[in-house]
Amino acid sequence: MEPMYYIGLDVHKRTISYCVKEGSGKIYAEGSFPATRLDLDRWLKTLPQPWTAAMEATLFTGWIYDHLKAHAAALKVAHPLMLRAIAAAKKKNDRIDASKICDCLRCDFLPECYMASTEIRERRRTLRYRNLLVKQMVQMKIKIAVLLMEAGVSYNKHKLHKAGYFRELLATDPDIDEGLRALLRSCRETVVRLQRTEGALVRSLERDPLLKERVERLMTIPAVGPITALTWALEIGEVQRLSSIKKAISYCGLCGAEKSTGNTVQRTPLSKQRNKHLQTTLIEAAKMGPRVSPDLAALYDREKQKGNPNRATLAVARKLVAYLMAVDRRQKDFLVVENEKRTAA
Repeated sequence: MEPMYYIGLDVHKRTISYCVKEGSGKIYAEGSFPATRLDLDRWLKTLPQPWTAAMEATLFTGWIYDHLKAHAAALKVAHPLMLRAIAAAKKKNDRIDASKICDCLRCDFLPECYMASTEIRERRRTLRYRNLLVKQMVQMKIKIAVLLMEAGVSYNKHKLHKAGYFRELLATDPDIDEGLRALLRSCRETVVRLQRTEGALVRSLERDPLLKERVERLMTIPAVGPITALTWALEIGEVQRLSSIKKAISYCGLCGAEKSTGNTVQRTPLSKQRNKHLQTTLIEAAKMGPRVSPDLAALYDREKQKGNPNRATLAVARKLVAYLMAVDRRQKDFLVVENEKRTAA
């Protein structure tokens, strides 16, 4: 059996630092090279066989992971926050970081994180770009209202962003001068363009053969529309990686952290260690849930009686996570089963 070589990679925008070690911990090679595909291919030709590698999860990890995966016996990605706690040191540089990642991998002490497939990551990039377009669209709508308020123009806020009302307002209001009219038209054209692009991106994802069946199944859940279903499918990836509903709720950022020592137990507000895209989408869906589902409405009212509407919304969001997990695991449409009271004979 050939000995395994272990490689730690410290990835940056311009360079990649590496450290290659034998199983005993002896350094075989170390150094750095430019972060390009051509230089990566050249470096691969110098490596001993077989080898396994690990790198920290960063913005640049995806393409390097895809490029190396076919050549490695195993390839792992480390959780940045947990790795920082393990490898904290007074002296820190790229060479030392690569060596420490290598040691964590060699000693089987690497805090590995989930790496979605290339297909899922490509579609997730599209969905996140759509989220950016929505933010820009909202900013432009706010800017239209601000411009009108600065000029002292009265308008109906419920109709402002409807095409007919907006045209009529520009044509008939005497308080809108030519300079302001040009700015308002420019803002409106930007909003329309963003709306069209956003709609095209969502439709392309809904029709995607990889996602279509799964998204349609998730949309059978009350208050789950195409955006919530797509966000769940693309941000979660393989639902089997979450072994329980509690872990899914924690990943979605719908619970606080716990700090307990001795007889003292302290609950913190919602944790910042979460998937922010899922958290935002699920909370928005939870606000609509009580309007379309009697069960979610009953849960919301029960929690709201304890004194906090936000707490009630979070309870609905957690229930939606349980529904999404159940439908995704069983791969069956959502079905409400009414509880029947059974009396013992």
